[in-house]
Amino acid sequence: MAKPPDEKPSKRANWGFNVAYLLFALIGVLLLQQMWTSYRQTEVVPYSEFQNLLRDSKIEEVQVGDQLVHATLKEPLKDGRKQIVSVRVPTDIAAELQAANVQYSGVMENTFVTTLLSWVVPIALFFLVWSYLSRRMTQGLGSMMQIGQSRAKIFVETDVKVGFADVAGVDEAKEELQEIVAFLKDPGTYGRLGARIPKGILLVGPPGTGKTLLARAVAGEAGVPFYSITGSEFVEMFVGVGAARVRDLFAQARASAPCIIFIDELDALGRARGISGLSGGHDEKEQTLNQLLAELDGFDPSSGVVLLAATNRPEVLDPALLRAGRFDRQISVDRPDKTGRVAILKVHLKKIKLGADVDPNEIAAMTPGFTGADLANLVNEAATLATRRRAASVTLDDFTAAIERVIAGPEKRNRLLHPRERRIVAYHEMGHAIVSMALPDMDPVKKVSIIPRGMGALGYTMQMPTEDRYLMTRTELLNRMTALLGGRAAEMVVFHEATTGAADDLQRATEMARAMATRYGMEPSVGQASYIAERPRYLDVADLGQRRSEASEETSARIDRAVRELVDEAFARATRILKECASVHESSAQRLLDKETFVEEDLAPIRAEVEASLKAGRSGGASDREPSGSLSSTGSR
Repeated sequence: MAKPPDEKPSKRANWGFNVAYLLFALIGVLLLQQMWTSYRQTEVVPYSEFQNLLRDSKIEEVQVGDQLVHATLKEPLKDGRKQIVSVRVPTDIAAELQAANVQYSGVMENTFVTTLLSWVVPIALFFLVWSYLSRRMTQGLGSMMQIGQSRAKIFVETDVKVGFADVAGVDEAKEELQEIVAFLKDPGTYGRLGARIPKGILLVGPPGTGKTLLARAVAGEAGVPFYSITGSEFVEMFVGVGAARVRDLFAQARASAPCIIFIDELDALGRARGISGLSGGHDEKEQTLNQLLAELDGFDPSSGVVLLAATNRPEVLDPALLRAGRFDRQISVDRPDKTGRVAILKVHLKKIKLGADVDPNEIAAMTPGFTGADLANLVNEAATLATRRRAASVTLDDFTAAIERVIAGPEKRNRLLHPRERRIVAYHEMGHAIVSMALPDMDPVKKVSIIPRGMGALGYTMQMPTEDRYLMTRTELLNRMTALLGGRAAEMVVFHEATTGAADDLQRATEMARAMATRYGMEPSVGQASYIAERPRYLDVADLGQRRSEASEETSARIDRAVRELVDEAFARATRILKECASVHESSAQRLLDKETFVEEDLAPIRAEVEASLKAGRSGGASDREPSGSLSSTGSR
């Protein structure tokens, strides 16, 4: 078999390199030998002895230098040396020393340091400056050359220490992802029937529900490299950089397969093309998205590369990205129910020192709608509060205070209110509480306080649901509106004048009434039709651009009348309840002014008084209440 053509030049280069080393070694040996021979043949003597030898005519030849004198003797010394060397001494000093009959010799001054400072240091300084400037230029050029490389953070098997045991409250999503782990661990067994792993898996859900944690758990369970990057890291100001980074990311992933690619916040990269109103495909984001679509079509999932992505805005993604063959599977990661919250709390409660009265089930019942991130923050807040009061452990009271802090904000005890404003706040909050107690099947009132909290809450009424609810009837919505307007009704009944404190209550009640008329078809005067075109969204913030009314002017006028009638009806019901319970309202508000906060034990006798007043009113024919129920309601000022 013929040798490669480049093998012979390589051997010649190595042979020449070795000969050069041998030549340098030979020269070095010769120099050392010459120096050693010169040292063995030369004797260093004092300058006075040199002058004595010169006076005695024993020197045959002299070589005079600036500092040294080399001499050859006529006859060798006792040790056989004929060469001597001595350091010169100035003539005038030598004459005086000779006259004094003193043996003297010269000393050669060491000029190494001076030479180093005068020559080597400037050269070294110049070299350092040149190296610094060269490195900066190289880095700048390198950053320009590397601008198209992927910025994904690479975690090897030992770096990802998260498993499914660390993820709780999303059991359905974990079951869906078990297939990915099984394929990455044993692709042969998984594909024995011809099944293939999905090319892409999209995790969809509100913020804080654990989408990123699930992706890391998949990588930790499978024990494969994990490429993590956010969608915004692909896009730069230079055109074509995003597409180059997509290519580089998939190239790296194929080289280290099996592995997992995780793209967080996919909506930053995969937003629907043309959604900004611009036409054409020259936009940088569109080029990046097109390259991602091409990579999804081109890579083979049997190679062991799995693409995971997460987003909380699936409605803005490009349809081409979600079609079969690209992101084949979408997994919903929703807010946990009560059972899921208990499981999540058990994971986080292991990290703190708990008191004997802490029950995860009780905490989960007080936190409806909390995500996994919210619960983790809640546990940390409770531990912080316990540490602040120098407690030995975290108690249930710390968790209750933490829930209030998360929902309503920190207490503002230093905020001084005018006595009249403080009295209005007390009647307002007790109006919420009494109306909620009067309506059957309502969530129990846990706490009423007139201590200011947060940015603008002068007081609050806390209600906690006993169970998770997913559906509401028309009666339940009306009762919730009635409880919301209990504070405004209390102001009108007691002070005969409204204040700005019920602004948030009015807004929430109006939104609820409008939804009943336009979305839920619960208002007979409007009809069972939906008049709002709204795309699904997962963010908990209002987006005015997502809502568009599809009602005519005549229908819009009917909707406005229906919304006003619903709000007026709820306000009238709240007013009737407070008039029936006027004595209870007056006495409880006065006690609240003195105590500032009512807890569940303080509210139990008030609830009994409200029930007695309503029973007396019904027996007198003064009440026309209808059976009702509601979800939790919090009066916010």
